[in-house]
Amino acid sequence: MKFLDLAKVQVRSGAGGNGCVSFRREAHVEYGGPDGGNGGGGGDVWVETVEGLNTLIDFRYQQHFFAQNGRPGMGNQRSGKTGEDIILKVPVGTEVLEEDQETIIADLTQVGQRALLAEGGNGGFGNLHFKSSRNQAPRRANPGQPEVERVVWLRLKLIADAGLLGLPNAGKSTFLAATSNARPKIADYPFTTLVPNLGVVGVDGTEFVMADIPGLIAGAHEGKGIGDRFLSHVERCAVLLHLVDGTSETALEDYHTIINELEMYGGDLAGRPRVTALNKCDAIDDTEQAQLHNELEKAAGGKVFQISGVSQQGLTDVLRAIRATIDTRNKAEDAPEEEDIGWRP
Repeated sequence: MKFLDLAKVQVRSGAGGNGCVSFRREAHVEYGGPDGGNGGGGGDVWVETVEGLNTLIDFRYQQHFFAQNGRPGMGNQRSGKTGEDIILKVPVGTEVLEEDQETIIADLTQVGQRALLAEGGNGGFGNLHFKSSRNQAPRRANPGQPEVERVVWLRLKLIADAGLLGLPNAGKSTFLAATSNARPKIADYPFTTLVPNLGVVGVDGTEFVMADIPGLIAGAHEGKGIGDRFLSHVERCAVLLHLVDGTSETALEDYHTIINELEMYGGDLAGRPRVTALNKCDAIDDTEQAQLHNELEKAAGGKVFQISGVSQQGLTDVLRAIRATIDTRNKAEDAPEEEDIGWRP
């Protein structure tokens, strides 16, 4: 199934049905009185997350979603039928944005979550509603409320515990394939990965989900190479794994390029916990590896792992570090907040 993480859709709720003006017409009933029913309400437009979806590709082929109008009221105090709702089914992790692509309407992160996009119009009152002691035969009824029409954007952000970062050809897909059940496309040229991939990674009897996004380039935060859309897929991750290609002649510069893109992207992405690893260590000699490793640790200000996705050197240590960071995040989220008991002496 083709991956699509951004879609523009037009939605319209149903208009309410008009109220009815009607009077009883029965034999031997001289003054039947009003019996016009109310109009039915228009259908709503909802968006709801469901299991089994991981792309917005369905919205490439259908961009218009219109709910049913309410039916008008009828005589004999019969109300009109309510219009049927329309439900847009989307993957978990979908954000709904206004037409400006900035204002967030809803952020759906759990299965079964739903949000109202367009509310159907109320049905109008029939003339029976307006009967009173002073007006026994009203000849007025309300029209139904009009529909609501709007354009929204659907943006999918993958739900993963850890995210893989690096320049093109840094070995991210090879790492994911070596540590998980994912089988991304792997080749010895840049931009092999064109869409994000998810894999379930296991270490020490526990599992977590890791996302591999296409390689970033300088200017990604501005949308160059649609890098801003790629970065959005790791916004929800508890930890980022930054892979640096050890065979690159500009490995240290490559490291700073990714860090700069995270800082320029904004939000709290730059401050997210990171695990840094020097990859492809089996392809460089020991002296060069040691020198590059020391330079990276100075730049990162902490431990840098030395690994190889091909030979699987050092992968377990990296996975344990990622798992520990995820566990720390989970414990912090589960910890109960301290109750404020007021002033303390």
